Amino acid sequence: MNIQEFLIPLLAAAVIAGTPILYAALGELITERAGIINLGVEGIMLVGAVSGFMAAVTTGNPWIGLLASMLAGGAVALIHAFLTITLRANQVVSGLALTIFGTGLSGYLGKAYIGIPVEKPFSPLPLGPLADIPFIGPIFFQQDALVYISYVLVVVIWYYMYHTRP
Repeated sequence: MNIQEFLIPLLAAAVIAGTPILYAALGELITERAGIINLGVEGIMLVGAVSGFMAAVTTGNPWIGLLASMLAGGAVALIHAFLTITLRANQVVSGLALTIFGTGLSGYLGKAYIGIPVEKPFSPLPLGPLADIPFIGPIFFQQDALVYISYVLVVVIWYYMYHTRP
C-alpha cells in the first residue's frame, strides 16, 4: 500500500473534522477582541449542532439544518451576551453555565436521533484545477462548501482584525 493512499484521505478527513472547530475559533476570536470572555463556546456549538442535525434529518435538507444550527447557536450566544453585557454577570460563570447547559440540552434532545443518518449530507465540490494538484488538491480542494466558506472567513476576519479600525 502506498503511503499516499492512506495519508491523503486521513488529512482530508482532518480538514473536514477541524472545520467546526475553526468556525468556533473565529467566533471566539471576534468575541475576545470585543473584550468578552466566552467560555460557553462548547455549549453554543453543541446546541447548534444538535439543532442543525434535527432540522437536517426532519427536512432532508442540510442547508436548512445549517440555518437551524446558526439560529440556535445565535440564540444561546444571545443569552451569554445578555447576561454579561446587559446584566454585567461574571463572564466566566456565565460561559461555564452555558457550556453545562448546552451539554445537557444537546444530550437530551439528541437522544431521539441516535443512529439516524442524514439522507442528503453536504457533497464535495472539487475546485476545478486546484483539486487536481498532487497531494494538496485532494486534501484542501475536494471538500464541501462549508470548508470553502471557512477558508474565505479566515481571510475576511484576518483583514477585519488587522486592517480596520478597532
